[in-house]
Amino acid sequence: QVQLVESGGGLVQAGGSLRLSCAASGRTFRTYAMAWFRQAPGKEREFVAAISREGGATFYADSVKGRFTISRGDAKDTVSLQMNSLKPEDTAVYFCAARPVLATVDSASYNYWGQGTQVTVSS
Repeated sequence: QVQLVESGGGLVQAGGSLRLSCAASGRTFRTYAMAWFRQAPGKEREFVAAISREGGATFYADSVKGRFTISRGDAKDTVSLQMNSLKPEDTAVYFCAARPVLATVDSASYNYWGQGTQVTVSS
C-alpha cells in the first residue's frame, strides 16, 4: 500500500521557521517527482514547491520563493520543506504529493497524497 506521511507541522510565531518532512512507502519513488501543496480554510489547494525525480530541479510559488526550500533525501523516498521567515498567510494544511516523472504545479496531475499536516503562524 502506497503511503505518504507528513510530519513537522505546528504553531510558530511570524518570522519563525518550521521543517516539514514527507516519507514515502509502499513503492519506490525514485522515478517520481514530489511536491508540496497547501490549503487554507475557505481556499483552494495551491502549489507551494516541487522537486524533480533526481532532485536537481526545484520549482516554487512566487509567494514562497526565497523563504522555502524543498529537498529530497539520498534515497529519494523522502522530501522536506524548510520554511523560513514564516508569515501568518502561510497558515494552512500542507500536503505532500507525488507523480510520475515530471514535476508540475497542477495538483490534479499528482497520483499520491499524504494526509496533511497543519502549519499555523501567529502574528
